Amino acid sequence: MPDPDTSPLFQPGRLGAIAIPNRVVMAPLTRNRATPGRLPPPLAVEYYGQRADAGLIVSEATQVSPMGQGYLDTPGIYNQAQAGAWRRVTDEVHRRGGRIVVQLWHVGRISHTSLLPPGEVPVAPSAIRAHALTFTREGFVPVSAPRALDIEEIPGVIDDYRRAARLAMQAGFDGVEVHAANGYLIDQFLRDGTNQRTDGYGGGIENRTRFLFEVVRAVVEEIGADRCGVRFSPVTPANDCHDSNPQPLFERAVERISPFGLAYVHVIEGATGGPRDNAPFDYRAMRARFAGPWIANNGYDKAMAVEAIASGYADAIAFGMAYIANPDLVRRLREDAPLASADRDTLYGGGAHGYTDYPPLEAAGGRARRTG
Repeated sequence: MPDPDTSPLFQPGRLGAIAIPNRVVMAPLTRNRATPGRLPPPLAVEYYGQRADAGLIVSEATQVSPMGQGYLDTPGIYNQAQAGAWRRVTDEVHRRGGRIVVQLWHVGRISHTSLLPPGEVPVAPSAIRAHALTFTREGFVPVSAPRALDIEEIPGVIDDYRRAARLAMQAGFDGVEVHAANGYLIDQFLRDGTNQRTDGYGGGIENRTRFLFEVVRAVVEEIGADRCGVRFSPVTPANDCHDSNPQPLFERAVERISPFGLAYVHVIEGATGGPRDNAPFDYRAMRARFAGPWIANNGYDKAMAVEAIASGYADAIAFGMAYIANPDLVRRLREDAPLASADRDTLYGGGAHGYTDYPPLEAAGGRARRTG
């Protein structure tokens, strides 16, 4: 194991316009604590500030419109009040020397009528109901049946991403991450199991990657390519989303967006939050189709992360669940300190308990002995 002080995991780097002091990325983590108006809660200022030594923080998924919401108490970034609330978060992260981007999210069919504007139902590329649950005031319930977006509506949805990116810059974010993973709207357009359209957004791979391309183009036009990342999950079964042949699909997806010169692509390897080997996929072949920085995610420990960066496969490694209970994760990795475990009963909803009250290393038991 390399000495922790010289390991490539802790060396500075760059993701587009964003200079990062290390290669440890905080992955987006939904926590369901938004206040009325879909505002990030006051506690989010401390929550994200505690984790500011990450090379980069990717915020929790944040909906780009009222129609983009799919879970109870998730924040938005589609109006000035939301941008103002997020500004308090970004100011604190920057005050502590950190960098943070917001993940732009539209859930598509993974929603429930109780979470949407009155009279609305979820929208999707095709009117195919997911075998999935979502979280409402009644607890976990089956998602509602969606309707297919009319082709005339699609430019308006793309403009929602454009507006959200503009507001993100007003809110002080260092950039945005377009959420094209985990079975949400963009992923639904990509996959033939959820996209059965017969117009210019359906059918072959070129048409199914069109919505992704147009969303990314809109964001790039608004804030610049070097402040835009994109997240994919080629083989996750999350939210009942599947494709008959994901390898050529996702190779073409990254190939289409590569010429923009994006800040990064962020890829979940395997099942989201689950096994890495749930389905065969050649991530290196996908990576070869993209010319920019690459963030790998899912199931990485320190040794795997160091090897991935040292080999040139990845430029940074994202850690998800570990960041919930370890606000000082970078230090713990550097010192080979034990990692605390998250309380799963407090992951979604609630207040400070299980959110901002996880102790740093000293309070958890003192400085750890280096083992590597």
